[in-house]
Amino acid sequence: MYPEDRVLVGVINRVRDLDHVRYDHWYRIPQGRISSGIHAEYLAFFLSRAFGERNGGIHFYARRTGHELVRRRDLLPDEADHPRAGHLYYKVQLGELRERIPPISNPTRRPIAFIYTTWDRFMAAKQISDLYSTADCFVDRVYYALRNAGIPAERIWEAERISDDGGAQLKVSCREGDLVATTARVISNDRVQLPVENSPEVIAQVVADVRARAQAMGGSLPATGPLEAE
Repeated sequence: MYPEDRVLVGVINRVRDLDHVRYDHWYRIPQGRISSGIHAEYLAFFLSRAFGERNGGIHFYARRTGHELVRRRDLLPDEADHPRAGHLYYKVQLGELRERIPPISNPTRRPIAFIYTTWDRFMAAKQISDLYSTADCFVDRVYYALRNAGIPAERIWEAERISDDGGAQLKVSCREGDLVATTARVISNDRVQLPVENSPEVIAQVVADVRARAQAMGGSLPATGPLEAE
């Protein structure tokens, strides 16, 4: 275990899926949710409301030992009639499931999809927000500022990035395509630069820039929101 080891946090929505992690030592991720592939030494697991009092926290983690691409029907043959039965999933092979004590909480009820963090952040974290980089936290502030301004946006953490420009991102769906706001240094009609600063004046200017660019792309559409593994 090294401080820079990567930890991929995923969501578990069903008790039977946790059983697969615990006893069968694998976890599934839709290929389309992480188009860049699986790049992590460890996986950690956020439990949803199906787990009662454990709802809303990261309670477990395991070392990744490998992965392969398989169809959902082969992973879950008793769900062969599922709408995504023919879709490809990463079957991530895991070592022993370990408990995170204490669990990492989510007091602000932050929406969780797939995110990367580092081992040192994971071990030091007390709540979900501690897992993100400074750039990600800035994107989070811009997300809420856009929402308050009536501009629907989706946060895109590293594991789900829709481009490989190297920055933290959020997406505004427009009638003429997707507008991406990113902390990476880019020059493009469908990109908006996000300076990593905290001042209200900077965030207000970013909101104005996103609004103007979205209007130039036909106006913004409702955000679909983050999807969990299914």
